[in-house]
Parts: sequence; structure tokens; C-alpha cells
Amino acid sequence: MRISELSRVTGVPVATVKYYLREGLVPPGRATGATQAQYDDSHVLRLRLARALVQVGGLSVAAARDVLTSLDGAGDSLHRVLGAAHSALPPRIEEDREPTRARSLASSWGWQVHPEAPALRQLEHALRALDDVGASANDERLAQYAEAAHRVAEVDVAGVPTTSPEEAATAVVIGTVLWEPVLLALRRLAQEAVSAESLGRP
Repeated sequence: MRISELSRVTGVPVATVKYYLREGLVPPGRATGATQAQYDDSHVLRLRLARALVQVGGLSVAAARDVLTSLDGAGDSLHRVLGAAHSALPPRIEEDREPTRARSLASSWGWQVHPEAPALRQLEHALRALDDVGASANDERLAQYAEAAHRVAEVDVAGVPTTSPEEAATAVVIGTVLWEPVLLALRRLAQEAVSAESLGRP
């Protein structure tokens, strides 16, 4: 397909497609002339992933390029592809302190996670914020939250397509960014419902 068809199939404007090509987010097509090239389904998948990283995930073009490079290096290991996609998503906690408590908690729950997983620093940062306001989280409550999160993760991972690393990474990026607000809204609605049941008026 030509670039105009690639744009039509993906819904990405031609100007954006050309920009992503120039910036290395999408590999060049097969040259068919001095100013023309042909693209295939692999370009469709990569373009959709690049758009998800930039427009949905909120990454800069440079960060998205780094992610795509790391995905290319992950080979066919979907576990590594998912890790690379997760590691690229915000928020990034830039702190020198080690996430000691977060690692210990993950270990106590029997979770196999990379010792440098960004989510460990995110958890550590959140736990310290609770400490700072005098609302420290106890291990029992954290374990209950972890159990609920594990059940959600089982649903998430079961829904990841295994047809290609690009489709898997796209699903993780979109699923994480767009489903986290859904989870937040459901939690707040559930809190209201439980409060009405136990504390509210008839």
C-alpha cells in the first residue's frame, strides 16, 4: 500500500505518518521510486503502536522511539514486550532512594517482578506520601488491595493478544492508560454504594 492508503487504514493523517517516518518511529517502506514507497501490515501495526504511545500514552516522540527500540530488542518474548511497554508509561519517579518497602511487599505476596520495575518506585513514593500525612498503610490493608489488583491483572493479561509483539504492546499501552480511569471510577462508585449500604439512610 502507498502512504495515502496507510493513512486511511490507520486513521493517522499523512503529515503525521511522514513525521513518524522521519523520526524513526515507523520503519521506512520498500522504495518503489525516488519519492514513493510501499508499506505493508507490519507498518500498520507499528504506526498504531506509535500513535498509542504518543497520543494515548502521552510520551514524547523521543521517548516513544526509545520504547519501540526496546520492543524490537525484546524479540518474541511477550513478557519482555509487556515489561518494555509498562516501563515507558508515566508517571516516572526520579528518586535516588531504593524502593525497599515496595520490593519487600511484592516479595511477601509472591509476585515475580523485576527489581527495577518503575511501578516499585511508584508504590514506594505513594506509601511515603501516606506516611507524610499520618495515614500510613498497614500490611493487612495493602495485602487486600494487592489481592484485588492481582485478580484485575489476571483479567488484563488474559486479554492481551498473542498474535504479535506490536499488537500486544499496543493493547498494554491503551489498556493501561484508558482502563486505569475506569478502575478509579469503579472504585469510587463502589465506595459510594458500600457507604450507602452500611452508613447511609434508607
